[in-house]
Amino acid sequence: MLAKSDPPALSGDRAPAPAKPKPRRRANPLASTRVQSILLLVALLGSWEGAVRLFKVPQHLVPPVSDIAVALWRGLATGPLAKDGFWYHGGVTVAEILLGFLIGSGVGLAIGIVVSQMPRVEALLEPYVAALQSVPKVAVAPIIVVWLGFGIGSKVMIICLLTFFPVLVTSIAGFKAVDPDRIDLLRSLSATQWQIFRKAKFPSALPYIFAGLNMAAAFSVVGAVVGEFVGAQAGLGVLILQMEAQADTGGSFAVCVVLSVIGIVLSDLLRRIQRRVLHWMPADASRQRTVNV
Repeated sequence: MLAKSDPPALSGDRAPAPAKPKPRRRANPLASTRVQSILLLVALLGSWEGAVRLFKVPQHLVPPVSDIAVALWRGLATGPLAKDGFWYHGGVTVAEILLGFLIGSGVGLAIGIVVSQMPRVEALLEPYVAALQSVPKVAVAPIIVVWLGFGIGSKVMIICLLTFFPVLVTSIAGFKAVDPDRIDLLRSLSATQWQIFRKAKFPSALPYIFAGLNMAAAFSVVGAVVGEFVGAQAGLGVLILQMEAQADTGGSFAVCVVLSVIGIVLSDLLRRIQRRVLHWMPADASRQRTVNV
């Protein structure tokens, strides 16, 4: 028997209503890594405050978080030209960090490029680079201050010494890590040395160079404070020494918070530049390369 076919729909009949889309589940805000990081910070600060209050730790040893917050607010509430505020001293330290970082990392990258193009020069300079890198920069800092005085020049020189070697070593390693097949392919196409460097070596070395720049950024903050400890007229390191002389431990911790923020901002800026420059590389691969270096 033939199956009965459904009667054709009349022109006046209404079309079946489309199925309603299922409501999307709202994203859990606690699943965000940034939110979890903030909650962890709040928990650590709360534990710090509670432990200091509970065990009655002397404030000159470990200040409570509330005292640090008050000192931080007091330092930031001053005018930008106030000699006892964070803005004036922070501006001096930031200027030292930026100058030292740009000069030291720039010279390190330039020498790394030259060395990568001349293997004999690398073999010649390798023992000297290892020897200079092993010298503790803290021990050399007083001599540099004697040579260049208490101005910004001595601090910039100390930062240059700290930022020069990470960029130099990582850049040389990056230029060596290029795939030999890519170089052979370019040579088979009659590419010049400059074209091989621009098309193969430099792009392959960029993740390593940014890894060195990230390390140099952290070292630049440390170098600025060390130089200001040894001898300076202004800067956050000078402010720490003044507060320690007054037994203001909360103020010293507040200055350390400002230094941490400067380091975070500088690292975040480098990370943004790295994402723009290395747009062709997956984020996970770039991050893994940075960790390995």
